[in-house]
Amino acid sequence: MDLPASFTVYTRSLLGDEEYDKLAVAIQQEPPVSIRLNKLRVDSPLLPVPWASDGFYLDERLTFTFDPLFHAGGYYVQEASSMFVEQVLRQYVTEPVVMLDLCAAPGGKSTHARSVLPEGSLLVANEVIRNRSQVLAENLTKWGHPDVVVTNNAPADFSSLLSFFDVILTDVPCSGEGMFRKDPVAVEEWSPENVEICWQRQRRIIADIWPSLKPGGILIYSTCTYNTKEDEENVHWIQQEFGAEPLALEIREDWNITGNLLYKGADDSKAVGNSEQKAPVYHFFPHKTKGEGFFLAVLRKPETEEDTMPAFSSSKSKAAKRKDKKGGATPSLVSKEHLNIAKNWLNEEKLPGYIVSVEGTKIQVFPQQYVDELAAMKQSLKIVSAGVGIGEVKGKDLIPGHALAMSSVLLRQGVFATEDITYEQAIAYLRKEAIALPATAPRGYILLTYRNIPLGFVKNIGKRANNLYPQEWRIRSGYLPDEIKTL
Repeated sequence: MDLPASFTVYTRSLLGDEEYDKLAVAIQQEPPVSIRLNKLRVDSPLLPVPWASDGFYLDERLTFTFDPLFHAGGYYVQEASSMFVEQVLRQYVTEPVVMLDLCAAPGGKSTHARSVLPEGSLLVANEVIRNRSQVLAENLTKWGHPDVVVTNNAPADFSSLLSFFDVILTDVPCSGEGMFRKDPVAVEEWSPENVEICWQRQRRIIADIWPSLKPGGILIYSTCTYNTKEDEENVHWIQQEFGAEPLALEIREDWNITGNLLYKGADDSKAVGNSEQKAPVYHFFPHKTKGEGFFLAVLRKPETEEDTMPAFSSSKSKAAKRKDKKGGATPSLVSKEHLNIAKNWLNEEKLPGYIVSVEGTKIQVFPQQYVDELAAMKQSLKIVSAGVGIGEVKGKDLIPGHALAMSSVLLRQGVFATEDITYEQAIAYLRKEAIALPATAPRGYILLTYRNIPLGFVKNIGKRANNLYPQEWRIRSGYLPDEIKTL
């Protein structure tokens, strides 16, 4: 690959000749493949990613599209360096929080955050582009944790939710230098002009979202690029503009993480010389760490007197609930019998912590302690999904939702008959084709599993089983590759 000349000149001046030459060689090599296992579903004796408890390197790339475990949320394909976000959450988030992943699609960091956040936390995963927000919702549904909200909004849309989030992750759109060897388009689109556009856009994003962070809250700022304009200089700007306090992370020397490139010591001719710019930051370079280019910094919002009174109040949401109860003009299509059936599908040990609600023909479950927060978000944001969709009433029947099949936290074990199917049957199911079950299989709704991991529901009516896999998620390819590699 031919790297842009201006990128070479700038990055060489930043790193020095020896380090740049090593980086240039690494960029030409095949990128490593890494995944993060869903600890709710699978275990594996693979080579671990050192800074991620459930991250592992693969010896070779799998045929992910044709691996049923991938579709069942058994693992997520995620770049290893970006799994470093786990260290922030483990070191600084020790109690339940409300966290926002602002630029979340397709869902790597969101599924990761949901796995390591303290129990009782709520994750809000947002994506501004509508079709990408649908992909985000799909991946989080497959991951299976119920305490999640997916939204489809621009950063400025959060402005009314003042002091709302304890943690905000801003993995901001960037010039993508760290993705050069994975994405040739990133090389073609790179230019100094685009870098200028990016760092200015990144500052606008931070300015838009900053009021939504609680005083004392944590901002995680990350990019997949190398240059200091989008990295160190933006971190310094956040410090100056908002009085943010940079936070250090405990890291191991053998992780080979690179620190602040702007501050190299008082005797260095390249040093800025301003101690304020000696913020602890973390660069991942592919010639030093087994992963792609990645940058991360952690900042804390200061506690100030004017911010000590929380702007978020549940009074409006409670009033709205009272109004809804009084309204009642439209009769519910969901009967008490349907609700009782839905509740019977749920893990009775978990049920006290969740509220069962009805929206139109759908029955949903959401964590009780965050009902008011959800109501406040509904007033300002476009909600793509919230909690777990238990089922939908069609005619007289309550059809179990795919999200219920994926939620090992909420699904009551043994409430549905199960059939463990073969690989060929699993692929047919994921293509939304007809499935033939044994004659001994009972009538009604059956939970299909592959290697004892839930894939989704069918309705067995005797001669055939109606496939209930979501139409929009199906495998569209009608052929199988000659060689298939699965986990």
